[in-house]
Amino acid sequence: MTAYESFETLESFMKETFVKAGIPAEDAATCAEVLIESDKRGIESHGIGRFKPIYLDRIKAGILNPVTKIEIVKEAPATAVIDGNDGMGHVIGKRSMELAIEKASKFGLGMVAAKNSSHYGIAGYYATMASKRGMIGITGTNARPSIAPTFGVENMLGTNPLTFGIPTDEDFDFVLDCATSVSQRGKIEVYDRIGKDVPSGWVIDHEGQGRTGIAGLLDELDKGGLALAPLGGPGEDLAGYKGYGYATVVEILSAALAAGPFLKALSGISADGSKSPYHLGHFFIAIDVTAFTSEESFRKSTGEILRQLRASRKAPGQDRIYTAGEKEYECFISRKASGVPLNEALQQTIKAVIKEYGVEGFKFSFLE
Repeated sequence: MTAYESFETLESFMKETFVKAGIPAEDAATCAEVLIESDKRGIESHGIGRFKPIYLDRIKAGILNPVTKIEIVKEAPATAVIDGNDGMGHVIGKRSMELAIEKASKFGLGMVAAKNSSHYGIAGYYATMASKRGMIGITGTNARPSIAPTFGVENMLGTNPLTFGIPTDEDFDFVLDCATSVSQRGKIEVYDRIGKDVPSGWVIDHEGQGRTGIAGLLDELDKGGLALAPLGGPGEDLAGYKGYGYATVVEILSAALAAGPFLKALSGISADGSKSPYHLGHFFIAIDVTAFTSEESFRKSTGEILRQLRASRKAPGQDRIYTAGEKEYECFISRKASGVPLNEALQQTIKAVIKEYGVEGFKFSFLE
């Protein structure tokens, strides 16, 4: 049976557990804040569902440093390069965007590249750090190999999101946060938890044939026997080369600017076959719109663009057109009242974490 828990309960639970795992309290708060933001927006592929397997288990395996030591290795007035020393990606990401925003407030634009980081959660969190300040925020990250290039079948590129947060005059910002693959690995993890097969076109095998059966799919992706299709799908008929191209752009900006590793070097597997840190790279851009026009004018124009799009002629049978960030905002309003849904698999994971880390005192409804 699905349980519903409040934002505050889940965020506090994750924070306290992260502290038990060795993360300093302030950093643990940042990590929990990024994760709960995903669940608030209904993006269940990057929230508490990844709390244990992506972060706690990697810390336990010794391939993710709970204490994040950030070094600025190169800096100019509007730019910087950060080395995260394989610490918590959420902490590295937040500090990087803070620095980009700080530089943009002085020079109109700020950009920070980060290397030797780890999975930083929902990319939209960092883009909206800027949009909440009246700036345009842009971020991207590479990831472990998942996507096959057009006309290829080998997993080479990560799901590599290219994410924008743009301020408007409405109650919610324009937030485009999506992978450059047809679907990201995190969504497949959600399907795996509920035992649901994936749609055709998401995954291909070494023969270029589609795979939909969920049984063993994640394991085969990890071993390289399967690959995700780029946005648009395999081949060129539906312009999959565009997704492949954008994934490559994100790979270059995430790796080459900071002289970090890329492609197969991000597999998390060392030469002897043992687990190793992922050494991911990210980039963060903040653009101060007042360097171009007034913030009020920018917000009004952006809002009007979105309103005209939503007011355009609907397809037969459709009564609504959305713009990016709208559904997530409505999900936030709904979940603020009802709580975050946790299926039985997630409930069992939370119970296991409580037992392993001794995190007591949280009144989850499914424990009553």
